[in-house]
Amino acid sequence: MTRSDTIDTPAQASAAYRGRIVMLVQNGVEGDSRVQKQAESAAAAGWEVFLLGCSPTGGPRKWTIGGAKVRLLPVEHVLDRRAHEIRPGRLRDPLAYPYGPAREYRTRRLKVRRLELRLARARLAADADRLPAVSVRCREAGLKLRSIGLRLNGSWTELRSRRTDRLRERRATMTSGLDRLTTRLWRLLPPGRVWRRFDPALWELELAFGPVIDKLGPDLIHANDFQMLGVGARAAVRARAKGRSLKLVWDVHEYLPGMGPWDPHPRWHEAQLAHEREYAPCADAVVTVSAPLADLLRERHRLAATPTVITNAPEVRGAEAESEVPSLRERCGIGPHTPLIVYSGVAAERRGLDEIVAALPALPGVHAALVIRSRKIPYALHLRDSAERLGVADRVHFLPYVPHRQVVPFLSEADVGVIPLHHHLNHEIALITKFFEYSRARLPIVVSDVEAMAAQVTATGQGEVFRARDAEALAQAVKAVLADPDRYRAAYDDPERFAEWTWEAQARKLDAIYQRLLDG
Repeated sequence: MTRSDTIDTPAQASAAYRGRIVMLVQNGVEGDSRVQKQAESAAAAGWEVFLLGCSPTGGPRKWTIGGAKVRLLPVEHVLDRRAHEIRPGRLRDPLAYPYGPAREYRTRRLKVRRLELRLARARLAADADRLPAVSVRCREAGLKLRSIGLRLNGSWTELRSRRTDRLRERRATMTSGLDRLTTRLWRLLPPGRVWRRFDPALWELELAFGPVIDKLGPDLIHANDFQMLGVGARAAVRARAKGRSLKLVWDVHEYLPGMGPWDPHPRWHEAQLAHEREYAPCADAVVTVSAPLADLLRERHRLAATPTVITNAPEVRGAEAESEVPSLRERCGIGPHTPLIVYSGVAAERRGLDEIVAALPALPGVHAALVIRSRKIPYALHLRDSAERLGVADRVHFLPYVPHRQVVPFLSEADVGVIPLHHHLNHEIALITKFFEYSRARLPIVVSDVEAMAAQVTATGQGEVFRARDAEALAQAVKAVLADPDRYRAAYDDPERFAEWTWEAQARKLDAIYQRLLDG
């Protein structure tokens, strides 16, 4: 017997029951290989696992990953607008419309009045032959006065609309002296006060996830990344208030101070930093993706112990069991002997995909496969335009993601794996997911000179390093690898060197953390 898989009533544990784990992530799960592997491996190890994510469609969804139960929850966005953005702005600009429907209503009403005027003119024109001349002239004069009034009203409404747009833009960018001053003053307060003021939308996650977590009654919460940390910490407080122990594992995917903001609002990043500062001490254990990041986290949050490193390495047994893996080369429409470089991951300017395209004119005959989420996003369209302008569009192939278990065999048909990251703090401190996927696929790696990965490639001899943002240097590195690929692949012949670069090894470490916390 195990506990119920319903969200309504937690069942009692049997003698063989290890415990119930709720994993939290602020995305739709399907594109996140790390959380999928966490959930599936924990379920395979005997834990009862619920993986809760955010529904991208606004409606609930359910499915399973191995023995883990996935639930996507609808998250409202009512609190996305901050308090200062909905307060009346009379002191800042008395001519601007107040927050609410006044502007839209008056603009719409003005359009109706103009329609009524045109209709009145049409009726007068239709009836003019049957009316006395004096009556026609009087009605024309009245319509002319109405027209003048509407023009004045329209000019006034347009002026107030422009002032409203300016006020809303200033409030959104917070560039005024008063806004900058109040931001500095708020930073002096405790972190809990800061994030509640700067980004109340964080409460939307609590409103969506909190009741579900409480109904599930987990023994342990695994909170992925910084926004779900607070959701997990508050659930642990509620559990303790009811006399029940609930352990919290915080899984840090990125170093928040060095991360580009998801939201352009100038207070968003400050809010996330404050939210993380408030709840980091609540974690019973912290895991993260690299040793340098673990050191930064221990120093920043004064953690009692250095976080355990759990890399997002690929599965071995799962990949070997895949039988219907698509062919990378067939999707590109090329044969087995055509030189092929591959990039797999997020498509963004700071990931360096521009340099891949720009390097192709110096790499005659070489094709590039860009395995990204969608070929229709603006950045992908920009890359396509660049390829056409450089005359290499026929050698650039935009391909969709494959399931995470298929990634390694799918990529293995390439000749070179490329990681052309630009210099940003989070790029410097981690061996990212694609690094392990390329390595498990036995691909020589061409990586920009970001610190951690450049040092690793240099130490192992598994690839070449080039200067970030330099397309010519990237082309030279690719040429060096293609000239002698066996030299670089030989690095993978040492099984001891890469023994830890599997998810199975990482899952054992994570399982040990779960058990230690619940035994304690």
